[in-house]
Amino acid sequence: MQDQPIILFDGVCNLCNGAVNFVIRRDKKSVLKFATLQSETAHQLLSTHHLRSTDLESFVFIENNSVDTRSTAALKVCRYLNGLWPLMYGFMIVPKFLRDIIYNWISKNRYEWFGKKEECMIPSPDIEARFLNKTT
Repeated sequence: MQDQPIILFDGVCNLCNGAVNFVIRRDKKSVLKFATLQSETAHQLLSTHHLRSTDLESFVFIENNSVDTRSTAALKVCRYLNGLWPLMYGFMIVPKFLRDIIYNWISKNRYEWFGKKEECMIPSPDIEARFLNKTT
């Protein structure tokens, strides 16, 4: 599981689910894998990297046994997408604390602005193999 890039996301957040669907449509090589932060899989991965899911806000990217969160995670994911999206990685030159101010503001308000589901998303059969979820 550690050999493939993995996105851990808030499975009840409508914005996060929309972002995952956006990534799936643009990751034509199907390289990226996914798990909800509420899953046992995510808890195991986070524990391996000495992180707790209660400390994280909505998005984690694990690649080459390294963990990134917030805006850095989002920009690193862009490298895997088709089209012009990999150019977004250029925003890495902006200091992390500045990028994360915007990220944290959106993250803090995501439920209010976009809503939230009662349960984590259930992937459709055509993309189910890309999800690593084991429910807790």
